[in-house]
Amino acid sequence: MKIEANSVQAYLNRVPEHQKSVFLQLRNIILSNLPKGFEEQLNYGMLGYVVPLSLYPTGYHCKKNEPLPFINLASQKNFIGFYHMGIYSQSKLKYWFEGEYVKQCRYKLDMGKSCVRFKRLDDVPFDLIGELVSKMNPQEWITLYEKAILKK
Repeated sequence: MKIEANSVQAYLNRVPEHQKSVFLQLRNIILSNLPKGFEEQLNYGMLGYVVPLSLYPTGYHCKKNEPLPFINLASQKNFIGFYHMGIYSQSKLKYWFEGEYVKQCRYKLDMGKSCVRFKRLDDVPFDLIGELVSKMNPQEWITLYEKAILKK
């Protein structure tokens, strides 16, 4: 399911009612803990938290005229998707997150390379997400990103 929207507010208005409360709480946790320099915008049909071109004019290597993506939040048909490129790019951060998740949640972690799928909306570790979001500033993300891109 893709939400068609042309602004953050339009996206928020179209989040299904059964997800809206949790989705808005996740968004607020992200915004409250996001280090200075990242910006919220629509990004790949989701809410995106990016390094803006004003801070990193090189842009995303796949699309140079687009800001560098870092976190995305999406309402999907059967879950809320939380995408964090830091846990994809830094194994230490990924292992920390996985270990903390087990301590804080009743149900098994449903995670891909960078996507955490929240299917059980009664078991979302909001404080853990806030802590994760706060752990990497834009410059740290740029450094990790460039290191990964230069390897290729």
